[in-house]
Amino acid sequence: MPGEPEQRTLSATGGQRYLDKSGNGSFLFLIADSHRPLAPSARIALDDVEEVVIGRGNARRLEVADSGSRRRVEIRLDDPWLSSRHARIMRVLGRWCFEDCGSKNGSILNGAPRKHAELAEGDVLELGRTFFLYRAAIPRGAEQVTLLEASSLAAHVPGLLSLIPSQLEMFDQLRVVAASTIPVLIQGETGTGKEVMARAIHSLSGRPGAFVAINCGALPRDLVEGELFGHRKGAFSGATEDRPGLVRSADRGTLFLDEIGDLPLSAQVALLRVLQEREVRPVGGTRSIPVDLRVVAATHRPIERMAASGDFRSDLLARLSGHAVELSPLRARREDLGLILGAILRRADGERAEHIQLHPRAARALVTYGWPLNVRELEQCITTAAVLAQRGTIELDHLNSALRRNALGAAEQGDDPARPEELKALLRAHSGNIAGVARAMGKARMQIHRWLKRYEIDPDDFRH
Repeated sequence: MPGEPEQRTLSATGGQRYLDKSGNGSFLFLIADSHRPLAPSARIALDDVEEVVIGRGNARRLEVADSGSRRRVEIRLDDPWLSSRHARIMRVLGRWCFEDCGSKNGSILNGAPRKHAELAEGDVLELGRTFFLYRAAIPRGAEQVTLLEASSLAAHVPGLLSLIPSQLEMFDQLRVVAASTIPVLIQGETGTGKEVMARAIHSLSGRPGAFVAINCGALPRDLVEGELFGHRKGAFSGATEDRPGLVRSADRGTLFLDEIGDLPLSAQVALLRVLQEREVRPVGGTRSIPVDLRVVAATHRPIERMAASGDFRSDLLARLSGHAVELSPLRARREDLGLILGAILRRADGERAEHIQLHPRAARALVTYGWPLNVRELEQCITTAAVLAQRGTIELDHLNSALRRNALGAAEQGDDPARPEELKALLRAHSGNIAGVARAMGKARMQIHRWLKRYEIDPDDFRH
């Protein structure tokens, strides 16, 4: 399809299949490269694979090798902190397990250094400066391994970025619907990007008119109909001139009704008439004016329940939801964090975004944070951090206080991946003397003993 990104794909055919009965499959997502935040993301389908080996190469490369019924995937990444054969994940008795292959810089699983472990749903692997996410069972979609090129991301329509098969299918449907006049209802939590998606629909529609966004909850209740449908001079106190209204401003374009659940019932009746008759009558007017509208509505409220309880007109809901979509919260689509992060950096800094890096601690904080305010919070956080970093390396201190607290809290719980190496360095410097290490770290000796036990470090190995 014209305008789609270039992709390197490898078909997943042959070998043994491991799909569950629901049609779900296992995936490994490359979600972020802290050294190059604009580097490509990747999605690797694991259903027909027995082993995935990850290591350093001169350029990003993915190869598949078949040996009878066994299929082996090798991923080469131009990450200088990776060893040539850094780590692998392999299927053992139907379960996926991780193993560090004696790498120089070690491997980190869910914020803690690990040499081997059985993978669980949502695990985050940090190899070198590259972050991977393991998903045990999600809808599989197209059977392919996909690498997205960073240079092609601009070809994506903003708001329709994803590596998740189910999300891509939803976006493909939206591309088809966008070319029609079918109303679209977008539901999702605050900050998930509902207006961005609405703008994407307008962009894809090819409609020549304007994109007019209205926050229904912000309209003055006593003036809502005049604002929406326009008014004639003298229609009410303060109406000193004719006004066309927001609906007519969107003629031949797209009318975006944000927070439609907040629209008063009286205005819902008038809006329903406009959608049915394709004409609008200004307040105080005697003649209806034809309008050519494409309507996209959005809400974070449970609008179906509101319609059932009489708080929202069910006939208007039926009219608005010609094609309904649900936007997932960011915490439920961490696979797309790198794609969204790259898009934010490009939008904020253009060509200069290529020079921005993420300190591993900052990247780790971004990947593990829960993002309660969704994409809006991520955009504000990254835009501010890039300014504070002066377009250089974004450090943990450049992130907002919520992310710093989350990262420091994880460190206090023993999840700081830098701690084992710090302990080893201090043990070497103090010849295995616990009291010296405790003084250097400002901690009690008992705490040092607990950490040494947790990380299986023997102080005798450092005594001369």
